[in-house]
Amino acid sequence: MDVEERTSSSGYAKPPWIFKGSALYQIHLVKASTARAFIPKEFRLVEAFGYTLGGFFLASYDDSPAGVFDELVMIAGIVWNPPTSCAWAARVLVNSNEACHHGRKEVGLPSQVARFSKKITAVPKRKGERAFGFLNTFGLGTTLSHPEDLMEVKVSEVDSAASANICNIQIRSDESETKLGKWMGPAIKMSLPSFSGNTKYNPNLLKYSCHINCRVRPVSPAVVSDPLEDEADKNHTSQEPFENERRLSVAVMLSKPIIALQFKDLTMQVEAPVVVHPSI
Repeated sequence: MDVEERTSSSGYAKPPWIFKGSALYQIHLVKASTARAFIPKEFRLVEAFGYTLGGFFLASYDDSPAGVFDELVMIAGIVWNPPTSCAWAARVLVNSNEACHHGRKEVGLPSQVARFSKKITAVPKRKGERAFGFLNTFGLGTTLSHPEDLMEVKVSEVDSAASANICNIQIRSDESETKLGKWMGPAIKMSLPSFSGNTKYNPNLLKYSCHINCRVRPVSPAVVSDPLEDEADKNHTSQEPFENERRLSVAVMLSKPIIALQFKDLTMQVEAPVVVHPSI
């Protein structure tokens, strides 16, 4: 695979770009038929038994080139372009005009401006739940933490003067977060490579990497719901191509979660994208 460097436009400083904060990384089994709607024909979807690995990355940055902002990356699935496979984002929602512009022009992301409304509700404590079976294999099974608060994040996409509800995300916060000395997971370093581009703002096919340093641990998966359950609303919007694309993005969010990871003390370094020439 041949690559070539891209130069940075004005807005952000020169790469790499550094983001600090916290995040929830949730991996889902996404139907291949749903993911394929987002994948360029030049790439092949990595799938098995009709599914690929997608999900979402919900981040809250308190320090970044665009300042403080929230981000929701809807991951359609994993795509293959020899000799490597990378994630492909179906949609990226941010509550920062600057971050949206940068994502579109520099990184080739399908970024949209959105509104993030957060509400925390106290809920009764419950007994610890068993972790997913496969986590026991890695010694992470024991019990998940006792939830204390329920955070609801409502994400609405903003289009000119109008807005459209995208999804509601319910996250159970952990009482151990407020107790000094509680285990917050090991400190790790990891790299999350992604393909992007093929948009009206950046028609090139690109590859970029996010190098992450953080403390990570498994948590209970967030519960995602569709705010537009009313069938009349679905019928009303189903004829519009843009709305169909939006609904498919929501379908990615509503797919079955298999693991959720909490990233604390997150420092993410995003490298400058390079142009990818697809392998034939």
